[in-house]
Amino acid sequence: MSKQHLKRLNAPKSWPISRKGTKWVTRQNPGTHGLDESVSINIMLKDMLKYARTTRDARRILNNREVLIDNIPRKDVKFPVGIFDVIKIPKTKECFLMLLNKKGILCLNKIDEKKSELKHLKIIEKTILKKGKMQVNFYNGNNMLVDKNEYKVGDTLVLSLKDKNIVKHLKMEEGATVYLTKGKHVGSIGVLKKVLKSDKSSGNNLAEIKIDDKNVKTLKEYVFVIDKSLI
Repeated sequence: MSKQHLKRLNAPKSWPISRKGTKWVTRQNPGTHGLDESVSINIMLKDMLKYARTTRDARRILNNREVLIDNIPRKDVKFPVGIFDVIKIPKTKECFLMLLNKKGILCLNKIDEKKSELKHLKIIEKTILKKGKMQVNFYNGNNMLVDKNEYKVGDTLVLSLKDKNIVKHLKMEEGATVYLTKGKHVGSIGVLKKVLKSDKSSGNNLAEIKIDDKNVKTLKEYVFVIDKSLI
């Protein structure tokens, strides 16, 4: 069982918190995102949005159903909010997308109502079930049954948060708009030039990305295909 709290000084560098202050910070529940790819709603409300001063304030806000994560009201202050999660604050009519900035620190990017109805999900694995049914597994631990075997690992499916139907299929292919989730160029947006063969020393697949006017190489697993208009 994971601890409910974490010493502030030992918190991941990706957390947007001050290293000075109270000794402990609220650790998110395990589940949809890794420790360094998400924060608890408590941290989001207190340190990022500044809507709460104390955990008691945060609980009051959540109990009033004032925070929606991917269109679902959440009441647990330890619920994890991670990259590409959609946050809605109905009371203020604000919508945000959780991302990483170019320093690798989690941040909230303001988006409009239309974009807040969509969810980007990267496929990290495919599983064939009984009777030939295909299941795609996403980066955040969620999965989905699909009728066609046309989706590949690395592709992104854009889902409607209202009915969970697939709105777009974004292929990991030359010319795709991509967002980098880790590595030296974390937080950067570029265009995928090509996927390279495995690096002999590490065995990992590499990808060549054009960022501004410069071509860079990074691990394929750091590449997240997105819709051009998302960010």
